[in-house]
Amino acid sequence: MLLSLTLGFIAAIADIVGGLVLVRRNWEKRYLRYFVALGAGFMLAVAFLEMIPESLRFSPSWSPVLVLAGYCVIHLLEHTITPHFHFGEETHHHEFVSSRTSYSVLTGLAAHSLFDGVAIGSGFALSNSLGWLIFFAIFLHKVPEGFTVASVMLASGRSRRVALISATVLAGATVVGVLVINLLPGWVRVGLPLSAGVAIYVAATDLVPEVNREPGIRMALVFFAGVLMFLLLRLLAPGL
Repeated sequence: MLLSLTLGFIAAIADIVGGLVLVRRNWEKRYLRYFVALGAGFMLAVAFLEMIPESLRFSPSWSPVLVLAGYCVIHLLEHTITPHFHFGEETHHHEFVSSRTSYSVLTGLAAHSLFDGVAIGSGFALSNSLGWLIFFAIFLHKVPEGFTVASVMLASGRSRRVALISATVLAGATVVGVLVINLLPGWVRVGLPLSAGVAIYVAATDLVPEVNREPGIRMALVFFAGVLMFLLLRLLAPGL
């Protein structure tokens, strides 16, 4: 429990760092693209090769349904409740002219972050190895996530203070997700497959398109490096 909470806090801090990257203009932002690509590859590998197989051990019939439900819930949030959402710095200011739209985006990302915490807690509830792998996958996309919510708030006319507070909200949601699983460990049977569906959506629908927008093959190679990183970790440190 202590380890999962500690790593949950570290992942949460990365959200706040992402907000600071945007709020403090003197920070270098181009390296976020590498976090996005690396995180997408690592997250997809963890979801397909670790989270889903572990979920199937609980219930071969219901786990796939829950994976699909996790995917569909986030799709519903992003494209029905929070339209015009995407990762990365938002530059289309006309899309975020109302506070209602900007706060709906915050709601969608908070749902992401809650399931991030659920995933970390669920992983450590099953094994240290799975917990560490899920943590690495989530940590790699946390900075771009905080960066995203801060950029949306600024594009909607919110202050830099509100932008940073929004990133902090995502951090809090992550910690809450970890706490839920630690206090109610029986929910792992539901939380892990749901989190797998969310992870697949975030990686394949949110992060990979951002990777594909970059010209050349460099970002694609970084994506595959994320997959390779996962495979090497499982090969070199199976017990982690």
